[in-house]
Amino acid sequence: MAQVRNRTATIIILLAVTLLLSISRIANLVTDYWWFEALGFSRIFIISLKAKFLLFLLSTSVFFAFVMINLWISSKANESKAPFSWKFTISLALAFLVGLASYQKWFILLQYLNQVPFNLQDPIFSRDVAFYIFSLPLFLAIKNFLLFCVAAAIVLVLLDYMQSFLGRLLKQPQVIAPDGTSYGINVKSALSNLKGRARVHIAILGSLFFAILAVGHYLAGFSIMYSDKGIVVGAGYTDVMIFLPILRILMILAAAIAVLCCIWIFVTKKTKSLEKNHILLSIIIIYLLAVLILPTVIPAMVQTYKVSPSEMNLEKPYIEDNIRFTRIAYGLSDVEEKTFPVEMNLTPEIIASSSETMDNVRILDWRPLTQTYRQTQEMRLYYDLSGIDIDRYEINGKYTEVMIAPREMNQAQISENAKTWVNLHLVYTHGFGVVMSPVNSVTREGMPNYLIKDIPPVYTVPDENLRIDVPQLYYGEEDNDFVLVNTRTPEFDYPKGDTNAYINYDGRGGVQLDSFAKKLAMAVRFSDIKILLSSDVTPESRIMFDRSIRERIKTITPFLLLDRDPYLIIDEGRLFWIQDAYTVSDRFPYGEKVGSINYMRNSVKIVVDAYNGSVTYYITDTTDPVISTYARMFPEQFKSFDLMPHGIKEHIRYPEDLFKVQSAIYSTYHMNDATVFYNKEDAWQIPNEVYGTGQQIQVEPYYIIMKLPGEEKGEFVLMSSFTPIKKDNMVAWLAARSDGETYGKLLLYKFPKEKLVYGPLQIEAKFDQDSTISEQLTLWSQQGSRVTRGNLLVIPLADSILYIEPLYIQAETGQLPELKRVLVSDGKRVVMKENLNSALLALFGEVGVRQRQMRAETEREGEKSTDELISEAQEYYNAILDSMGKNWTAFGENFDRLGEVLRELG
Repeated sequence: MAQVRNRTATIIILLAVTLLLSISRIANLVTDYWWFEALGFSRIFIISLKAKFLLFLLSTSVFFAFVMINLWISSKANESKAPFSWKFTISLALAFLVGLASYQKWFILLQYLNQVPFNLQDPIFSRDVAFYIFSLPLFLAIKNFLLFCVAAAIVLVLLDYMQSFLGRLLKQPQVIAPDGTSYGINVKSALSNLKGRARVHIAILGSLFFAILAVGHYLAGFSIMYSDKGIVVGAGYTDVMIFLPILRILMILAAAIAVLCCIWIFVTKKTKSLEKNHILLSIIIIYLLAVLILPTVIPAMVQTYKVSPSEMNLEKPYIEDNIRFTRIAYGLSDVEEKTFPVEMNLTPEIIASSSETMDNVRILDWRPLTQTYRQTQEMRLYYDLSGIDIDRYEINGKYTEVMIAPREMNQAQISENAKTWVNLHLVYTHGFGVVMSPVNSVTREGMPNYLIKDIPPVYTVPDENLRIDVPQLYYGEEDNDFVLVNTRTPEFDYPKGDTNAYINYDGRGGVQLDSFAKKLAMAVRFSDIKILLSSDVTPESRIMFDRSIRERIKTITPFLLLDRDPYLIIDEGRLFWIQDAYTVSDRFPYGEKVGSINYMRNSVKIVVDAYNGSVTYYITDTTDPVISTYARMFPEQFKSFDLMPHGIKEHIRYPEDLFKVQSAIYSTYHMNDATVFYNKEDAWQIPNEVYGTGQQIQVEPYYIIMKLPGEEKGEFVLMSSFTPIKKDNMVAWLAARSDGETYGKLLLYKFPKEKLVYGPLQIEAKFDQDSTISEQLTLWSQQGSRVTRGNLLVIPLADSILYIEPLYIQAETGQLPELKRVLVSDGKRVVMKENLNSALLALFGEVGVRQRQMRAETEREGEKSTDELISEAQEYYNAILDSMGKNWTAFGENFDRLGEVLRELG
């Protein structure tokens, strides 16, 4: 009785756990639907759910029916007395697991059904590229499913036959060799005693198994188109001439075995013995040996003894295919290549005529600037200003490059004693405003000249393009917990002196909790009963969750790869996030691989409203068949780029992640000639630079407003330079355009091979070798300051190159890195001055109106209005109070600066 009670209790517990898990899954499913519906993407949810359910149902039904039919046959043939209910239970359990595995292929199925052709055929099989990306994955999935069905049926059927089989097996005498050695029981003889129907059954299943293997060998042949085992990705000489015929041989052998299994049925009926029918067993052994040996040993031998001695001649046509297809895969087939003469004859006149470029030189580096922003503009511990982005705005009629950072709420930084449920979910719900400064301007103390700062926003330059009417940030890069808005509890808006300002949310974000069912479902989803019980929640309240924009987008469209750096923009008084997204594949024929992918396009720009959380997808590359396929899969969910608001369109930029991948690929694939490519005679690399406190790092691509050679006005571009492999001199630079009709175009400027153009490391060495610069750097270090070198910018001007590097100084115990010097070189001379204009004057002299303007700007640099000086004095006064008794070095520095500001006010 005790065992029965224990067993009953266990069953009850298991049923209770299953019920709870089911309730939780149902709650998640329902709340997910409400979430998708609130965002206007219920169609994606429904289509995906239908595809998953139908695929689960179909695969479960097919597997269950196939296995049960075979078990019924085996039961009849074997006159099995085993309870049929156990067979039913085992088959159903396996079918359920198969369904769970199969429904995950829902996306592959939808791709196949909605595929758009590439109108590009591979050179080996003459198949459209769409076959490899959309069709082949489904065919392989179906093959694997059928193979598992048959294999599972064979195992279960053999187990069902086991009783009679083992009985006959044990009755068979041992095999005795002439020398008297015993080799065990005679399995072949035992098999021959199986009933005829059982042998027929097993033979038919075996025939199906090998028929599917034959199909598998046929499909495996297409994998050579994206194989990375050769000299390049894609089919090579050995693949086409050796490996492909081997797969055909294996296919024929497997098909022959499938046919022989059927023949074996009739042969054994006549002979009633397996001993005389050894052909089937022999060919199976031959097949297994062939599978183990042929695909590995033979190609390796051919590669070693035939291909390697004449590799260039034999592989040349395949290398040419790889170059062509790789360029297409990464959008590099239309790179416009030009010659950049590099005369290295910069003059004052060239500097004066390049005002659009020189007025936007990024002397501020985002990494040290992040510390400055956080120390001076976070205001409270729970704010986070770590996400600095680079963009451009028309400010008072001038095209200006800026750095902008959102002031996001970071709930993890709220003090522990304030982390109550009400504070975390009802009060501290959002961030507030942004901080913005131009990339080319600092105060006399080396601090950024803010265009937007403080809370509420203070604008140092009045301009409608910078106006923020809705500064609240409910959605951003931070991964905060769910919040309840528009409740009876006012939300904290921003700190206001000794008090705080509060608001009530009036937007459309989140799911409205207008029914008991919704509150109950949300309480179950988040395992939080307070959602259901809180008296602050009203029918007008809304719950916001999945507020990280990256996770938000991944939930809606998990099939898109996202850029690592979404960025915030201001448009018509509102804040929006722009997230670049990529269509990718790992099955593009002959496409060189970067990581696990060999196809990449920036076909989608995603805009997220920082206040409402609305998500809008815009197709920017209509020539991409992958995004066209997705648009057919989910109609009306992707919008045309023409529908993007003009104000937002002005801020789209070429994505950095794509540019890095393209630069890495093009460093090798700029070579058109297969012989040159094979020998890597002209291979390039991304150069290194000295950064920070002296370590070498790879140069990051950088955004800059510049006037490209031959163009009439400055534009926002992303650029990077190249050096030869294992050398430091520059040979070319690549620019990606971001403005207007030229968006997305790539320009490569090649330097003459006979000219030496200094690369970043060589210019860094010239800086270090200058006695004046070296002595000053040593002096700062001896005084207890930390010298931080910023990005070295390589800036093309006319037909020459200018090198600029910012230098930051930070006290060993301080938190504020300050831009104190700017290093400039024209490739011949180097100078270090307090600001860029002074450095240019020192390098090029005082000639012409532009130079006089530079001097005037140099003299005026650092001048501020009375209000700005008062605000700065208040900041230094607060810093003095904070450092008093804790950091006397910082106390002294801030005290001196306060005195300077007060003298200016006087």
